[in-house]
Amino acid sequence: GEVGVCRGLGDVLGLTEGERIVLEPVMFPRSSEYIHKKMRGEELSAGEIRSIIRDIARRELSRVEVAAFVLAEQFKGMTDSEIESLTLAMIESGERIEFKERAFDKHSIGGVPGNKVSLLIVPIVAASGLLIPKTSSKAITSPSGTADTMEVLAPVNFKAEEFKEIAERTRGIIAWGGSLNIVPTDDLIIRVEHPLMIDPVPQMIASILAKKVAVGIDNMVLDIPIGEGCKTRDEEEARNLAVKFIKIARKLGIKMQCGITYGGQPVGHTIGPALEAKEALEALAGKGPLSLVEKSTALAGMILEMGEAAMAGRGQEVAREILRSGRALSKMREIIEAQGGDSRVKPSDIPLGSHVTTVNAESDGYVVRVDNEAIKLVARAAGAPVDKGAGVILRFKRGYKVSRGDTIMEIYSERESRLSKAAALAAELVPVQIEGMLLGKI
Repeated sequence: GEVGVCRGLGDVLGLTEGERIVLEPVMFPRSSEYIHKKMRGEELSAGEIRSIIRDIARRELSRVEVAAFVLAEQFKGMTDSEIESLTLAMIESGERIEFKERAFDKHSIGGVPGNKVSLLIVPIVAASGLLIPKTSSKAITSPSGTADTMEVLAPVNFKAEEFKEIAERTRGIIAWGGSLNIVPTDDLIIRVEHPLMIDPVPQMIASILAKKVAVGIDNMVLDIPIGEGCKTRDEEEARNLAVKFIKIARKLGIKMQCGITYGGQPVGHTIGPALEAKEALEALAGKGPLSLVEKSTALAGMILEMGEAAMAGRGQEVAREILRSGRALSKMREIIEAQGGDSRVKPSDIPLGSHVTTVNAESDGYVVRVDNEAIKLVARAAGAPVDKGAGVILRFKRGYKVSRGDTIMEIYSERESRLSKAAALAAELVPVQIEGMLLGKI
């Protein structure tokens, strides 16, 4: 007889047309029972978690079953012991990279639009002489992940040996972790998280730490933004998450410090891959917005102090000097070239979406609120992160004085149909709220 398979499955199995195959009935995986157990809110053993992750890696669980596991994590949670077991199971599912020296990294839990700080931090740290082999994710809930933004400037897909060679040669790299086969289950889970627009805390912790252990990171700084629209709403919640991260990281051999940062509005003024890459290059050239420069140098400074590249308490000062001197820009150009990009690229060279519309102020006043969630939804509606040139430029942020008719936001898209949807959504959600000093009369 004949058997037809979809192209994707054929690629995974390495099938060719006319090849003889053997069909066997698929047994009901035991791991499906363990997913039901977690859905009931029961604690899973290390072996049960290992079984789930193994079957995800083997593609023996359907996307629906993987989604059920992710949703169970979201709504039933996991103990620290379960998260540690989940992390170890994910590490076991792929390859590992080892360096003969200390390796540093910075990672963010995400949630803040425009958070392109890694494109400044990596070259600052690398320029100091410390090794920073950064693996990054593509966007899950945001309009652009670090890998999406870096991909505008250079390729981010590498094999493990290429990743290691570039990192050791330039002292820094920004690569997509999904291409390295270090934690293959992570990308399979992210594919389910993306349409659901969720990132459960247990999975987030396991995903971040598994990838760091797998690429040989033993010192890292974790960025935990707080504020409306962030994954952590206030300082208490952020501190609790930081303690959980540090505790589990220590068990895995990673020395971690957490930076709790302001995330009440976007970092810088741009949201979307190409727009963020453009702003990052401008900042490296000394022309970036203060919020981007301050956050980048603060977190880079923490790494410099961890690596004894700066004295205690002077990390940000040293990071600022590396940025101000142009050493960070030179290092970034070296990294871009090593990754296969054009080291001569200028901000003006980066193509943006050709379809543009503006959102204008309807009255005089002051910006009293910038809605992170609304900004993200508008940028995604415009096509980000899939369409690299799509996104939003925020011309006015909280506290800015605005006059009627001022352009407060620009929306870029690569397709007219998407631009129309994004503009309609912006009108409905009002991402930037303006009020006058006089609130009312009695």
